[in-house]
Amino acid sequence: MTDGSASSDAELGENDGDRFDRLPATEDEREVQGRPTRQDVLDYWDDRFGVPPETFEEHTFWERGSGKIWVFYGDLPSPVHIEALGMTFLRTRQEHWKPTLEAVQRFGHHAETCVIHLSREQARTFLAGDDQAIEWDGDWGYLIVAHNLAGEVEPLGVGLYIHGELRSQVPKGRRREL
Repeated sequence: MTDGSASSDAELGENDGDRFDRLPATEDEREVQGRPTRQDVLDYWDDRFGVPPETFEEHTFWERGSGKIWVFYGDLPSPVHIEALGMTFLRTRQEHWKPTLEAVQRFGHHAETCVIHLSREQARTFLAGDDQAIEWDGDWGYLIVAHNLAGEVEPLGVGLYIHGELRSQVPKGRRREL
C-alpha cells in the first residue's frame, strides 16, 4: 500500500491468524510474501483436477493464518475479523498443495482428472481411514477419491497415492466403519 498510513500498512502486510484476508487476484496485487493468488488457486484446481475456473466464479478465496485457504460464496470487504468464513478449502504452505475433504465433497463432482474410483469394499476401507494397495495408472499425489452411489459418482474425500498405495486422508473424527 502506498497511501502512507503506517498502521494499516503494517496490519495488512503480514499473515494474521486472527483475520481473513482475501487472496489477491494476481501476483501483481500480492502484499504478503508467499500468499497464493486467486489465479494460483484456480490454476491448481484446473491443472490438477480439471475443474474449470468458472466453477468458482461466484466465490472468493481467503487466507487465515499461513496457508489455510477458505472459500466463500459471495464477497466481503477485506480483511475480515471473524472466526469462520465459508469453508476450509486448501492447504498451500507445504511442498504439495492439499485440498480439504470439504472442498472435494463440495466441488469434486466437477473434476475430470486425478479422480480414483473405488469399489464398495475399497470405499469402506478408505472411509475407515485405512491405507490400501491399489493399481492406478494416473498421477501420484493427492487425488479425489470417489465411489458410485445410487448411480452417481460421489466424491468421498482426499487420498494420497504413492508407490501403489492409496493413503486415506480422511480426518480421524470423520472416519466411519461401514
